[in-house]
Amino acid sequence: MPPSPSPSIASLAAGQPPTSKHGDIDLFTGPAIDLYEDGYSDPIYQAKARILNRSIQEIGMGKYQWHLFIVAGFGWFADSVWPLLSGLILTPVIFEFHFNGPLLSLASNIGLLVGAVFWGLGCDVWGRRWSFNSTLLIAGIFGLATGGSPDFVTLASLIAVVGVGVGGNMPVDSAIFLDLVPGSHQYLLTILSIWWSLGQLLSSLIAWPLIANFSCPSAEECERSNNMGWRYLLFILGGLTLFLWGLRLFVFTLLESPRFLSGIGKDAEAVDVIHKLAEYNGKTTTLSVEELEAPGRPNNEGDSLPLNGRRNILSKDSRFDAGHIKALFATPKMAWSTSLLIALWGIIGLASTLYNSFLPYLLASRGAVFGDGSLYITYRNQVILSVIGVPAAFLAGWAVEVPYIGRKGTLAIASGLTGAFLFASTTARTSNALLGWNCGYAFNSNIMYGVLYAISPEIFPAKDRGTGNGLTSTATRVFGVMAPVIALYANLATAVPVYIAGGLIILAGFLALLLPYEPRGKVSI
Repeated sequence: MPPSPSPSIASLAAGQPPTSKHGDIDLFTGPAIDLYEDGYSDPIYQAKARILNRSIQEIGMGKYQWHLFIVAGFGWFADSVWPLLSGLILTPVIFEFHFNGPLLSLASNIGLLVGAVFWGLGCDVWGRRWSFNSTLLIAGIFGLATGGSPDFVTLASLIAVVGVGVGGNMPVDSAIFLDLVPGSHQYLLTILSIWWSLGQLLSSLIAWPLIANFSCPSAEECERSNNMGWRYLLFILGGLTLFLWGLRLFVFTLLESPRFLSGIGKDAEAVDVIHKLAEYNGKTTTLSVEELEAPGRPNNEGDSLPLNGRRNILSKDSRFDAGHIKALFATPKMAWSTSLLIALWGIIGLASTLYNSFLPYLLASRGAVFGDGSLYITYRNQVILSVIGVPAAFLAGWAVEVPYIGRKGTLAIASGLTGAFLFASTTARTSNALLGWNCGYAFNSNIMYGVLYAISPEIFPAKDRGTGNGLTSTATRVFGVMAPVIALYANLATAVPVYIAGGLIILAGFLALLLPYEPRGKVSI
């Protein structure tokens, strides 16, 4: 006979909301209500999600979640390192291969686009584990191979394949983390952006001595033998990515999302995951299969639906269909929310990619005018900008929990300040002034991205979270592909790209305030 459920779980199984005070967050009971308190298009799924959420909350934040914070952070790390790389190696690669600079960023963003679509939508079909353990492997192997590129075509092709792996990290890893963290600690999803900042910092620190000391001074007589710096950088980062993949696969054992399992009719396996989670954390749980199946029963007599009548919420089989996308637009409120999130990601992706992809080139070209455009100064400045992002991640994690500000307010404020600093950078008349304005930009943009990466998966229901993350990531990657195309026809020696980027990011800040859902104080389903 299974142990009797706790009162909180029993009430959820009966479809009753918890009785905690509205909006309170307790370390033991978690948020009092879920994000869809005013109703959801699939009440059976919502009831089951509440049961699973309550069980995870009662287990609490333990060593499994902290270990997951680390290994999921590897995805943020890779998502920072590899897209940034096309900018870090741009100058020496142009010297050696003689091509139009924006084409390298274009190749990278095409790969990131494919990866976002494939892995994001796919993890709602075959589950999180397979995707989680594959993305870094692809990035590491082809990242290493990229260092041996004999020409630009090979380099661009391999960079694109690296992007296919990297493009899946954010959609998949954020879904995984949110699926297994207690509602009281959802804010940690924002702080996960610390790994993004650390990726920027580490890649810049490695690039600084290598590219400054092992690169051609100009395009004249630039051969492989005297331009090895960027290759060394790729070998090191490719090897590091493979090492992180090894830690994920061989050291840490990822549990499948219990909501995914429950959605495809595997309630027993979902309950088993909860029990394994409790055991890993040194806790116990009273959750039983009967409790989890209760919301799907036609009455309280315990009679389950026949097999052909069960609702396979996440996927009916191992094929993807449009149902995952339709579910994100099931109600007018959800449709408005999903549309705004896609617009936010697209707009910020266009603005930030246009600016960030060419930041080292911009600093070098402007610095040359100011008389200090050496590779050493350029990459020193890049390290400084990367350091700025580390405290920004912690500030973002604090700000999203502040009453009356929350996720939406933090995103709006950070976006507005990011755009303002971009505008201000056009007033720089010295290299140090330009660096100062860029420090303000880097600080606020790291907050902006940290919140954006968190609020989207928090709003999307777990049953379609991978698809939602895939759609938003696809939007930013589509516009990311457009950015280098624009740069091909724009004059980067003028302030025009900066004005465009600044205006778009400020617009995104206003759009953030229109989101109909505020995750602060509520648990995601």
